[in-house]
Amino acid sequence: MTELLPLMSYCLVMSGTPGPNNVMLATSGANFGYRGAQPAILGIQFGVFVQTIVTCFGLGSVYIAYPRAQQALHIAGSLYLVYLAYKLSGASIGEAHTPKQVSFAQAAIFQALNPKSWVKAVTLASVFMPPDLSTLNGALLVATIGTLIGTPCSIMWALFGVSIRNLLKDSFKQRAFNLTMGAILLTLAILFLR
Repeated sequence: MTELLPLMSYCLVMSGTPGPNNVMLATSGANFGYRGAQPAILGIQFGVFVQTIVTCFGLGSVYIAYPRAQQALHIAGSLYLVYLAYKLSGASIGEAHTPKQVSFAQAAIFQALNPKSWVKAVTLASVFMPPDLSTLNGALLVATIGTLIGTPCSIMWALFGVSIRNLLKDSFKQRAFNLTMGAILLTLAILFLR
């Protein structure tokens, strides 16, 4: 267990700190409640699990060997964050509207473009893969621990959104919240391009 403590601590920091997934979850919880945020929670965890397995089997080394591929990922991820910021902010030309709920598939696929998820997956594959296990067993171990730690963190972010939901009953406050969360995603997109 003590050998897994650094891995668990790393997963907690990466899953619990603000980032695109957690902003999306807080926004989903605030707008749609916990039940409405569940597809995003499950999609994120599924996407990160698959991404970690694939990275442990060598995809991460492709990004290290070919920095342009990693740069293309950052650009694509940042552009998607801009799109997601637009969606989550509820912005539309002419009038405000409630954003659409993020689906399981959208949340899962987003992990392929989420630079923070890639950093986590590459670090898990390069730093925390147990050398005494086969690649498959090591990948399953780090991906499972990442999911076991990440799921409660995702739930907490969605519940944070739910907890402020009553404050957002006024359409002006909800609009301000959605725009703020969209602005945070836009800021993250800009930071990922650096």
